[in-house]
Amino acid sequence: MTSMTDQALEVTGGVDTHGETHHAAVIDRLGRHLADREFPATGAGYRQLLAWLRSFGHVTRVGVESTGAYGAELARTLGRAGLTVIEVDRPDRKTRRMKGKSDPIDAYAAAEAVASGRASGTPKTRDGIVEAVRALRVVRRSAVKSRTQAVNQARQLLVTAPEALRAQLRGLSTAALARACARLRPGDDLTDPAHAVKAALRRLGKRILALTEEADELQAELKTLTAQAAPDLLALKGVGTDVAGQLLATVGDNPDRLRSEAAFAHLCGVAPIPASSGRRDRHRLNRGGDRAANHALHTIVLCRMRWDERTRAYVARRTADGLATKDIMRCLKRHVAREVYRVLMRSIRTTDTNPQTTQSDLTEAA
Repeated sequence: MTSMTDQALEVTGGVDTHGETHHAAVIDRLGRHLADREFPATGAGYRQLLAWLRSFGHVTRVGVESTGAYGAELARTLGRAGLTVIEVDRPDRKTRRMKGKSDPIDAYAAAEAVASGRASGTPKTRDGIVEAVRALRVVRRSAVKSRTQAVNQARQLLVTAPEALRAQLRGLSTAALARACARLRPGDDLTDPAHAVKAALRRLGKRILALTEEADELQAELKTLTAQAAPDLLALKGVGTDVAGQLLATVGDNPDRLRSEAAFAHLCGVAPIPASSGRRDRHRLNRGGDRAANHALHTIVLCRMRWDERTRAYVARRTADGLATKDIMRCLKRHVAREVYRVLMRSIRTTDTNPQTTQSDLTEAA
């Protein structure tokens, strides 16, 4: 049985994170403010923060803001030290209007949110293969976006280019246009608009080819990693490397932080929100959650509506019942979220090299 002395030594920590510094605060079991202090956001600073927290007694939990950004390494450091780290959202606007805004206020608010139970989320560990997938996806997404921008710029330059050049490049596909632009030979006199346009298109063509090569290399690496992390997921209909990578990044390396498939659906923004009043019982669209994960589920549904016979039969039946297409897609996204959650949990936890794929019956979706 815990003595009164031991109970009095239990404290809760809270940390307001920033790029260069972290501000920590400590409260006791009754919520009383004990102390707060600023530490540098470095390896030595993390160790100092940890020692400072423990100097007040037994640290039960620590609430950390921005565990997916500025607080990522601090969360890993505290977790490796055996402390329970809780992900804390920043205070809402109403609270900030009432209490003001400062680093000590935010640090104490993080500790109070954990002590009261308002904050209970487990942060992603970011120490496994899924974090590797996420990092490579960031670079590939940037390469694809830059390539699209370069292609659009090249086509816009062609609109006002001289007719001789336009005729030479008219009707080409994106890849052929990039190769043709890269082979252009502009003259030395760049004061001539025709030569300047050729020079610009030549640089854009080389840029497009380089970005395409970079995106293809990253895609091959991501395909290998996602197949290693979740082979069952890639076996599902409508799931490719991009969709699988996004869903893996959403779940993280520690999928057990999600309490249920309903929690996963809410995270992806496909769990209907109750909006009932009086005798009217209804639900509204969930516009929250991870919108990238929501888009990934949307992609799966679109693919299945076109190519999967069972999904097409389900859509036909629900359409006959009077449901609009957008409502049918919401039902399907909720079903897909349930299916994906089960596969993700199994794929990330298992080490079986020959997993088996299962699918739920679509008739259960409604």
